[in-house]
Amino acid sequence: MNLVPEIGIDLGTANILVFQRGKGIILAEPTVVAVNTRNGQVLALGQEARDMLGRTPGNISAIRPLKDGVIADYTTTLKMLEYIIRKICGKRRFFKPRILLCVPSGVTNVERRAVIQAAKEAGAGEAMTIEEPMAAAIGSGLPISSAGGNMVVDIGGGTTDIAVISLGGIVLSQSIRSAGNKFDESIIKMVRNNYNLLIGDPTAEEIKLKIGSAYPLEQEMIMEVKGRDLLAGLPKTVEISSKEVRDALAEPVRAICEKVCFVLEQTPPELSSDIIERGITLTGGGAMLKGLDQMISSVTNIPVFVAENALNCVAIGTGLALEELDAIKASGAVTVA
Repeated sequence: MNLVPEIGIDLGTANILVFQRGKGIILAEPTVVAVNTRNGQVLALGQEARDMLGRTPGNISAIRPLKDGVIADYTTTLKMLEYIIRKICGKRRFFKPRILLCVPSGVTNVERRAVIQAAKEAGAGEAMTIEEPMAAAIGSGLPISSAGGNMVVDIGGGTTDIAVISLGGIVLSQSIRSAGNKFDESIIKMVRNNYNLLIGDPTAEEIKLKIGSAYPLEQEMIMEVKGRDLLAGLPKTVEISSKEVRDALAEPVRAICEKVCFVLEQTPPELSSDIIERGITLTGGGAMLKGLDQMISSVTNIPVFVAENALNCVAIGTGLALEELDAIKASGAVTVA
């Protein structure tokens, strides 16, 4: 029996998911930390902290410590990891946990080392990283160890990672900073320009989930949106249509489609034929945008599928990678400091 706790962490810009070997996903929360600015104590993590965004008194700060998939606030990320390790392993721990963390495929060596160092300072005995598209491919059940091409597009909060995988390794990959957060920003900008109405990130996300789409819908929808009138400075309610939202999302969606095409152009012919046969797999929270699979398919002329349980694929893949760690290390997919 292995007494050392083994933890896989999908350290995302928008959400943090924690997988403990033998237990499955034990934490799935927004990546927001509420900190007491006077003594540095973590007061809340996840949804509770997210509810505090824009509503905190002077001595409490609600922070998103990651930006574009990498650490933007090292101290807060460290406190968040300490909080997670303490929650899983308890204050008195005889064995330091082994932690596998996900990083975007376009991450630099400096950014990768920062993630590993933060995990070790937070109390990990051993810290390693795995690239997000590899974890996503494992979590979505693709046959990555076979001699055939598999294409994964992982659309997270901060980055979209695109990779072609064969024989247990990444043949080529690209990362683009156009993902879920860019979708939200585009909606906020559209509502401000069209209606002189200021809305926040939570409202933009709600609009995206309810009526957002990347491809024309069979039945267009309308939604009431509340915000602050920029001219009068008073609360105001407007109605926006799904077509307006789709037009607003066109630019970030186009950027993702163009990057997918670029990766396909660079793919060796033998692997290209496999991808045409097997299709492209979408994972991550952004993959659930209505019609995104249809849009990518119409641009590439390749079948596109949204993975089952797309939101949790990366975390599940991280946990499964822990179970086959030696084989994954040998393929070079896992980096150890």
